[in-house]
Amino acid sequence: MGANDLSTAKAVTLHRPAPPPLAPAGPWSVEAVQALLDKPFNDLLFEAQAVHRAHFPDGDIELATLLSVKTGGCPENCGYCPQSAEFDTGVKAQKLMEVDEVLRAAQAARDAGATRFCMGAAWRAPKDRDVEKIAVLVEAVKGLGLQTCATLGMLEPQHALQLKAAGLDYYNHNLDTAPEYYTDIVDTRTYQDRLDTLAHVRAAGISVCCGGIVGMGEAPVHRAGLIAQLANLDPYPESVPINSLVRVPGTPLADAPPIDPLDFVRMIAVARITMPKARVRLSAGRQQLGDAVQALCFLAGANSIFYGDKLLVTGNPDVEADVQLLAKLGLKARSTTEQGACA
Repeated sequence: MGANDLSTAKAVTLHRPAPPPLAPAGPWSVEAVQALLDKPFNDLLFEAQAVHRAHFPDGDIELATLLSVKTGGCPENCGYCPQSAEFDTGVKAQKLMEVDEVLRAAQAARDAGATRFCMGAAWRAPKDRDVEKIAVLVEAVKGLGLQTCATLGMLEPQHALQLKAAGLDYYNHNLDTAPEYYTDIVDTRTYQDRLDTLAHVRAAGISVCCGGIVGMGEAPVHRAGLIAQLANLDPYPESVPINSLVRVPGTPLADAPPIDPLDFVRMIAVARITMPKARVRLSAGRQQLGDAVQALCFLAGANSIFYGDKLLVTGNPDVEADVQLLAKLGLKARSTTEQGACA
């Protein structure tokens, strides 16, 4: 490199724009979130990546596995859900799985590299006897050295405490969408019911996994409203799953128009900016995104994926495909030694 070339390189370095400021503290208005969603795509991803690197300098990807331990027969009428008893989707109601079955699945997930194991049950709200059985499952899975998560519907305060005592690390209860659009999706429970469950989980000392679904026919303002609701929880969730609707025949949303893939990436970026310390998870719908869009999602700040061949009852990219994708992108999976007790 000659003298002139060196001078030019220094000039470029000196005039390189400074990284954008990190997300401001305080409540997020729907208007502020909408303004982020409306930013030029490259500017938005640049800001999200700066926030992401500031809080996750290692850039690792958390691998979580989800198992349906009690499938079908749910009395709720969530328009996206193939497990609702109100819809004819071919999903049959099944009993709660036995401990040995769950342990085999959890062991296989751990052997494949997963660090968190989530158990889902299609209940509106578990009864006392249900929570007792789930507590046994939590203790067994915890014994394998995995982080434990459960999604069982609405929880009463005493049930949250019981699960905490059994060793539950995370509880998943999604807000689904903005409050204004919620009754278009489900009317067998209220938005406040969901917020109450999250409050019970927090009070019990369990970490919160809470996100939503896009591509359900919502308007852009509803997407902004969902992010604002999540970001304004005090504190905001430790895990934020962003789902792209999987359109299942027989559900009311089977014919909903799919979300534009770049709009999905925008949701990931805005979740990262507004909830900088959360694990932002690529969840349902990953199978239809393809490698290139997933790569953009990682660039936008996603650092967790559901890992395995199935999400409850819908398809998911298989383990080998995920291993290859992370390898191509030079991303490393988070190891069990790095995860801590409840990080």
